[in-house]
Amino acid sequence: MIRINNEWNDYEIIRTGDGYKLEMYSQKYKFLRPDPQVIWKADPSFDFERECDAFYSRNNDGGGLWTSNNQIPEEFFVHWRELTFSLKLMGFKHTGIFPEQAYNWARIIDTIKNSQSNNPSVLNLFAYTGGATAACLLAGASVCHVDAAKSMCERAKRNLNLSGLGLNKVRFIVDDCIKFVEREGNRGKKYDAIIMDPPSFGRGPKGETWKITDQIYELVQKTKKLLSEKPLFFLVNSYTTGLQPTSMKVILDKIYKDIPHDCEAYEIGIQTKEKEVVLPCGASAFMVFK
Repeated sequence: MIRINNEWNDYEIIRTGDGYKLEMYSQKYKFLRPDPQVIWKADPSFDFERECDAFYSRNNDGGGLWTSNNQIPEEFFVHWRELTFSLKLMGFKHTGIFPEQAYNWARIIDTIKNSQSNNPSVLNLFAYTGGATAACLLAGASVCHVDAAKSMCERAKRNLNLSGLGLNKVRFIVDDCIKFVEREGNRGKKYDAIIMDPPSFGRGPKGETWKITDQIYELVQKTKKLLSEKPLFFLVNSYTTGLQPTSMKVILDKIYKDIPHDCEAYEIGIQTKEKEVVLPCGASAFMVFK
């Protein structure tokens, strides 16, 4: 069953079809982006490119570029609950947020608040622009935020400050996530919860290569020694088509079979303005320790 969060007021998907989605941000800016899940035909009466303010086109070498029909500001904003996110048109079709992750943010907040744990510590790997970090802080946790891109850590800081959360309870690390996990393990560092949102493919700051289907099991296994004696939860996200939710659940269940837990795997998605279309956006496995 696909999981959806309907708390967005200034983000929505207006139309889908022909490999694209037309989104609106800040109740104003309309962007057209390719989406591999959109394998159905578009309404022939709808002119996507004419309706949007900017669109992203792929080129033959796997990259792409944004083309603007109207003037787009360098920075624009969206809000979810008490959180504010700074967005912009970025490389590889990104805007700086994955709105479908709001379902997991809500679940993170509920899990931390219901735990009655005092200032739990969370390790957020491949942390991007800080959506999950902000959710943890909002719930009363402290976070170690790790990403290989310094620019993403800087954007995360911007988002936390915009949301009134500050940076006092966050440790920002620019590093290859696997190497960082190994060093933390050697140092005996412990965390009460772990979040990871690894890309399908990637490179670390020193050229380290990452392929999720080859390395996800090993990474989850390495993180086991980082969990505290009374851990709260473990969340894994994936946007890789070949890595299904059940596969991620199996990984967590096998590695943590000796620790009592409940693990659930599911798709996450967004209800579009087209009544019949719920757009699948990724997969998650959420494990809560007993």
